[in-house]
Amino acid sequence: MIHNSSNNEMQMDQKKSVDTFENYDCIRPGQVWLDTGGKRIQAHGASVFYENGVFYWYGENKEFTSKKNSIWTWGIRCYSSKDLYNWTDEGLIISPEPDNEQSILHPSRYMDRPHIIFHKKSKKYVCWLKYCDTNHFAVLTADHFLGPYTIVNKFLQPFGRECGDFDLAVDENTGKGYLFFEADHKDLLVTELSENYTDVSESFTIVYESMNPPYTREGVTHFERRGKHYIVTSGMTGYMPNPSEVAVGNDWFGPFTVQGNPHVDDHSRASFNSQISCIFKHPDIKDLYIAVADRWAPDFVVTADLYERLARVVAANFDSSIQVSVDDQLELLASPMVAHTDTSVADYVWLPIRFEGDRVRIDWYDEWRVDS
Repeated sequence: MIHNSSNNEMQMDQKKSVDTFENYDCIRPGQVWLDTGGKRIQAHGASVFYENGVFYWYGENKEFTSKKNSIWTWGIRCYSSKDLYNWTDEGLIISPEPDNEQSILHPSRYMDRPHIIFHKKSKKYVCWLKYCDTNHFAVLTADHFLGPYTIVNKFLQPFGRECGDFDLAVDENTGKGYLFFEADHKDLLVTELSENYTDVSESFTIVYESMNPPYTREGVTHFERRGKHYIVTSGMTGYMPNPSEVAVGNDWFGPFTVQGNPHVDDHSRASFNSQISCIFKHPDIKDLYIAVADRWAPDFVVTADLYERLARVVAANFDSSIQVSVDDQLELLASPMVAHTDTSVADYVWLPIRFEGDRVRIDWYDEWRVDS
């Protein structure tokens, strides 16, 4: 893996207009990323799936989302690539249903963070969606990765808990599936999936317990390396980025030990102004794990001081001993933590992970290349 970097941690003055497509030969975190048709890539809260030599990047399609309408997500869009640089639009693999206001696929529904896993026995692709307006999951299945997907469960709240951000994972040795999810804005749970991956088992383990915003753990993503299980999370501050945190354990159910913030020299206290949505291992390059993150509000630059002040305002809602100023409260109201955000111009921050023993480290690079 070859890295080309500079000392500029952020390039927040990047051009937001869309130009003609140029063939990419590297990944440039935080810069506008176009598909091979010259349009902004629209796959937010994303995951990456690999099959038959092709990478599939899929996520929330925000192309019609703005501050002036009620469109949250216009279906789930997918892109394909063989080099991780240049991505071809494969269209909507889950389409919206704008003419049916009762549908869970109506664009006004707060549908987030699709995750797709493959069930080897049934040859089915199983997709879970999260709804943050009614705090539940929906489950869909398909015979092909690119769809069409059929709804098999419109409303699922495991263990009667309100559901937040989540991740799905499969044990390649046993074929068992697992769900990691934030529950009731308090806890983070892990449970085994049912045999067909469309429901959960009867028991769970608590990884984080009794936390309040902004410290509640969301942006949940799991990966496995050398027999250890890693859970990477963010705090809960809406579209405003915050410090990430890594927990590591020797088993799917832990116990997990908190390592702390993986972002090295991150003076923003905001995970390089981004939120990780997935971490995937490159299938051909030894020990290359890539953190995929969203920069939801590119024009809202978080500094360590700003994060601390706004986080304190949120924490004060749950702890009366915390004193906050009126100015800080007003600044919170104007921030992406509360205010409606034009996520159609959200950018992406993809960075390689390095390891110090078992410890996760993420460094900033203005650009970097994948090389075998």
